Amino acid sequence: MSGPIRLLLADDQALVRGALAALLSLEPDLTVVAEVGRGDEVVTEALRHTPDVALLDVEMPGLDGIAATAALRAALPTCRVLVVTTFGRPGYLRRAMEAGANGFVVKDTPARQLADAVRRVHAGLRVVDPTLAAETLATGASPLTERETEVLRAARGGGTVADLAAALHLSEGTVRNHLSAAIGKTGGRNRADAVRVAERNGWLLGE
Repeated sequence: MSGPIRLLLADDQALVRGALAALLSLEPDLTVVAEVGRGDEVVTEALRHTPDVALLDVEMPGLDGIAATAALRAALPTCRVLVVTTFGRPGYLRRAMEAGANGFVVKDTPARQLADAVRRVHAGLRVVDPTLAAETLATGASPLTERETEVLRAARGGGTVADLAAALHLSEGTVRNHLSAAIGKTGGRNRADAVRVAERNGWLLGE
């Protein structure tokens, strides 16, 4: 009989990571071999401990979970990835799967179901939260261009058009044009509303 499934946990919230480790360690066929609190630590620790499955949060310092998924799949193809996140946003699911994730579930998934998801991913199956899968199909891919996304990301912190233009090294007119296009595409009433809609759909994750 083969040994237990070796797990790497990546979450920037120590309490969440610890709780996840404790719950999964109760399962006789699962063992946590590494824990990290930053996305840019995932590959290093995975190469050191050779886990079978990595459970990655989406929003982490250093490197987001989706970029970490792509890096991990390239560095250690034998390690499968299950994204476990608080943020069940349709855009995140689509991008995680494109990056090579084998599964995507939200953190309020019951412990028994989460353990089962780990086993299924390890067995080569794909596991996706059914509600989120339906929302993703309904929402579709982001309608924003790369530049519109960049401008909306910058707009999250507020600031004037002049502030955004200076930060992005663009002219004020260009920033206004991109903001106007983004507002139209998201169906937002104004800039703040466009940011909110894009955030909710997971379209602003990135650098």
